[in-house]
Amino acid sequence: MFLEAFGAALLGLALAWAASYRLPHRLPSRTLVLPTGVAGALFGAFLTHTTLGAGHFLAILVGAVAVSAALLSLLLRPEERFRRRSATA
Repeated sequence: MFLEAFGAALLGLALAWAASYRLPHRLPSRTLVLPTGVAGALFGAFLTHTTLGAGHFLAILVGAVAVSAALLSLLLRPEERFRRRSATA
């Protein structure tokens, strides 16, 4: 289980770093994005491990990446060019 948690944390960190590298204008600071990716991956690994049980290493890592990506997507802000102004402004 330690290897699952360590692998999930590394994958979450890599996913968060890639997101902050590719989308810096749409995400908050890296000090928030990187721990969010790791925490999401650890929670996803815990959730998947609890659901499937031991012995499903790759499935647990896929679940960790999925939850981490979902949590990171909640941090995204809309792009400026698509933002509309109200008629009264």
